[in-house]
Amino acid sequence: MKPTTLLSRTSARTLVATGLAASLLFAAGCAKSEDDDSGGDSAASQDQGDAGQEVAADGAGGKTCTIDAYGGKKLDLKNATVGFSQSEKEANPFRIAETASIKAEAEKRGVKLLTANAQSQFSKQISDVQDLIAKGADLLVIAPLNSDGWEPVLRAAGAKHIPIVTIDRKINATACKDYVSFIGSDFVEQGKRAADRMIETTGGKGKIAILLGAAGNNVTTERTKGFQDRIKEKAPDLKVVFKQTGEFAREKGQQVTEQLIQSKPDITGIYAENDEMGLGAVNALKGAGKKAGDVKIVTIDGTKGAVRGIVDGWIDGVVESNPRFGPLAFKTLDTFTKGEKVSQDIVIKDNAYTKDNAKSDLNKAY
Repeated sequence: MKPTTLLSRTSARTLVATGLAASLLFAAGCAKSEDDDSGGDSAASQDQGDAGQEVAADGAGGKTCTIDAYGGKKLDLKNATVGFSQSEKEANPFRIAETASIKAEAEKRGVKLLTANAQSQFSKQISDVQDLIAKGADLLVIAPLNSDGWEPVLRAAGAKHIPIVTIDRKINATACKDYVSFIGSDFVEQGKRAADRMIETTGGKGKIAILLGAAGNNVTTERTKGFQDRIKEKAPDLKVVFKQTGEFAREKGQQVTEQLIQSKPDITGIYAENDEMGLGAVNALKGAGKKAGDVKIVTIDGTKGAVRGIVDGWIDGVVESNPRFGPLAFKTLDTFTKGEKVSQDIVIKDNAYTKDNAKSDLNKAY
């Protein structure tokens, strides 16, 4: 990855099983957000063959897990029941696309799927997963709300030797003991790439704010670290003067930005750790009478609303975080339950959007 360009691919620091990378399938799932930012036929968006996840291909031979090491038993995925636990309300386009992808892949494979949505309540997610186990789930795919606090679920799953794959966020537990694999992005690298874009669009000078994601998960921590480390390294004249959580929500992002405009009227740029907060920031800037480009905004996710924001001049760059986990999650489960090795950490490649490709690639966003 060239540190000065947002369009470079994420370099994987975590190694991936060679066979898994070679046999990766591409995803299909996307749907409109409840704010109708998708801008077009969702079925057409699902047909974008290049919109699915790719495993980062740098290196091979990292830490792996087998069903024998995990303590489970081989089974045919077609005859299994998979439980999927979604963490957040499906008002966020990332969550809509993520759930749609899991459901689409289960249907494609003819696998029985049980689903639950925690509605952004961690205690509910714990009880949701326990309920999925009680209903007979042989395998679990979990999109964790928080990284800590999973001990009750891990005990329950461990007692029945139920394999767990986590997607998009990690849990603080031991791979190939408490869970099989994590599938997701390199979030530190995402933060660095967002910083590269902020440096480029501001000229490396000025005052910037960070709209932090929700507390208690590795995504927020790592996206913040990557961004701040890169700014410190490459642009010492670009000062972070404001940090506050927007909880990964559009409304909260707008509220925080309204406060920011009052307290720091000379702000140069805003780094939003997801698109929804970035779009909230755009709403706040419009409400304050600002013009497109007055404040530089860089976000992470790759939703249609944010990419359209680039086309309209309000957003200066979006680092993709691909939510279409279905094919790769089920491929991992299939490989694992056959007794073959899978990587403990499966890092995916993420694209990016700038003014150079936003209009032409809008149909690839979700």
